[in-house]
Amino acid sequence: MKRFGLLIGILGVLPLCAAVFNTPGDKMFARYFQSETDRLAADSLADVGTLEDWNARKDGYRREMHEMLGLDPMPKRTPLKATITGKVKHEDFEVWKLHYQSIPRLYVTANLYVPKGLKKPAPAILYVCGHGRVKKGSVSYGNKVHYQHHGIWFARHGYVCLTIDTLQLGEIEGIHHGTYNHDMWWWNSRGYSSASVEAWNCIRALDYLETLDFVDKNRFGVTGRSGGGAYSWWISVLDERIKVSAPVAGITSLKNHVYSGYPNSGRLAHGVVEGHCDCMFHVNTYRWDFDHIAALVAPRPLMILNTDDDRIFPLDGVTDVFNGARRIYGLHGERDKLGLTIVPGGHSDTQPLRVPAFSWFNRHLKGEESPVTVAAEKFFQPEQLQVFKKLPEDAINADIQETFTQLADGKTKPSEKTMDLLRDKVFRGWPLKEGALNAKRAFSTEHGGVIFEAFDFDSQKDMRLRAYIAYRKGLKQPTRVDVEVLNEEYWRKSLQLGRPAFANVWGDELKLAGIKVDAPVTDKQRQAIAKRMEGVRKGDVVFVAFMPRGLGLSALTPDKQHITQTRRRFMLLGQTLAGMQVWDVRRCVRLVQELGYECPVTLWGYDTTSSQVALAALYEKIATVYVKGYPENDKEQPDYLNISRIATPAQILELTRQRSRVNVLDQKKKR
Repeated sequence: MKRFGLLIGILGVLPLCAAVFNTPGDKMFARYFQSETDRLAADSLADVGTLEDWNARKDGYRREMHEMLGLDPMPKRTPLKATITGKVKHEDFEVWKLHYQSIPRLYVTANLYVPKGLKKPAPAILYVCGHGRVKKGSVSYGNKVHYQHHGIWFARHGYVCLTIDTLQLGEIEGIHHGTYNHDMWWWNSRGYSSASVEAWNCIRALDYLETLDFVDKNRFGVTGRSGGGAYSWWISVLDERIKVSAPVAGITSLKNHVYSGYPNSGRLAHGVVEGHCDCMFHVNTYRWDFDHIAALVAPRPLMILNTDDDRIFPLDGVTDVFNGARRIYGLHGERDKLGLTIVPGGHSDTQPLRVPAFSWFNRHLKGEESPVTVAAEKFFQPEQLQVFKKLPEDAINADIQETFTQLADGKTKPSEKTMDLLRDKVFRGWPLKEGALNAKRAFSTEHGGVIFEAFDFDSQKDMRLRAYIAYRKGLKQPTRVDVEVLNEEYWRKSLQLGRPAFANVWGDELKLAGIKVDAPVTDKQRQAIAKRMEGVRKGDVVFVAFMPRGLGLSALTPDKQHITQTRRRFMLLGQTLAGMQVWDVRRCVRLVQELGYECPVTLWGYDTTSSQVALAALYEKIATVYVKGYPENDKEQPDYLNISRIATPAQILELTRQRSRVNVLDQKKKR
């Protein structure tokens, strides 16, 4: 069945002109991100007023953190198969070169720094590395080599220190930045982040330390900087075997990340998310600010360390996180166990930044208050610390994102339970209250017996969108309303085809599209628009064309990095752009109802919008859903947070069929 509605027929567009990021859509999104972020910041831990409140909620919060890191359910604790491939001798300590498998064939390469002359089990430090690549030619030596001076210092001062490589920068290289650089937006759909793997590798690192008879299993600490600072947070929250924590330059506020970053630093001034890869972030299903994470370490000793001029971890956000955690430590009466150290400098690993962390561990793991007088120094060449001379052929590190999270089996018939899970885990970022539409007619004109109008309405606060409506003049009682949700391709076709008839009311649309109002009109164009108009005049159908946020008048400046980082801002808010576009479709349906059309409503979706209309129909009264180019798997569909853990695209369509008639326009695809 071939079908183009009126607005596909009478409404295209050439690519938007390159410009600074100041389209109406850019400005609207900026306001939206600020208002959403400020609201989440104000709500952070607002339900905790007493220690009793905290104790009643903390276990639930920790379960939520497990879930947001893709660790609920937890992977099976399979045999570590820890293997020592060599040892490096030093007069004060020795370094074991080892690897373990956190799950079968997921290798973690590591160096274990062991003091000489231990007479009793020693406290152990898990050191997790930041983004310090050490690579010669095609050989990666792991970021453990870059951060070796930390392990050396700890070993020289009576600690066992396990320094583990990260997924991306280990000897076996994986991917940290799926959405940032590789357009792997299906990570969101699967509830996957490279942070998930790093958190799990840390948990298994503690499992390995517990196997060593010269390690005191009751005295585990963790530290790391930058990315390693973030992973220090994950393991500190997830695993209470960690008794003392000292994350360095690994956290800042949601506000800093989303819209208010480092002053006078270009794009980072508008949110430091643009300076961070995916490994720095959990999947924010429950819409936390970052002080919520810090609070879950309480009342264990925690030192937060940062410099005063760090462009990707701005100081104001760091202090906001500290103050949020301080309130929870105060409820425990343990404020002395929370520390904040700020030293001069930028985003760099300096001795003044290390010394307070070393002192913190001495105090809380060894009961020592003596000053730190020995600097952290590098002793070894990369080759000396290399674990593998030949990489294992069975490693799954490079493709772990394909299998790490548990997905829906696709066999269970969807039900009301599926609906509940979708609302709770996928669309939790939708407004709790719909709010007024505040609809206002933008224009109304007549052409050849067809009324063509546009209405602007509020999808939510700071997100005002436009719907276009066409019907024959004199139509009193339409038989149905066809709502077409256009993607970028169809919107372009629509503008190009409709310009000859409606250029007089499309000033903003054509200007934004870079289309000249007075461009020559061909006979072919005149015939095409005439044919579409005739179809409207002969029918009793009201045609509605709608572009959700990010399209049409709300389009962003077409800069790939800009659009990528915009989508990542949604991620930080516990949303996705596609998920909020489903909300926009719902609100367009409500607009139709508010305009007084008391007849069946159909929804039409094309390619990227096909799944959006199917999902919107789950929550609105829709007679029929038409989809063209409906996705066959989660990599084809737009990214909706966690959806692949709940249902496949086919299951979503089946759920829609339980509520509406569904017509699949693609004859080649069998459903």
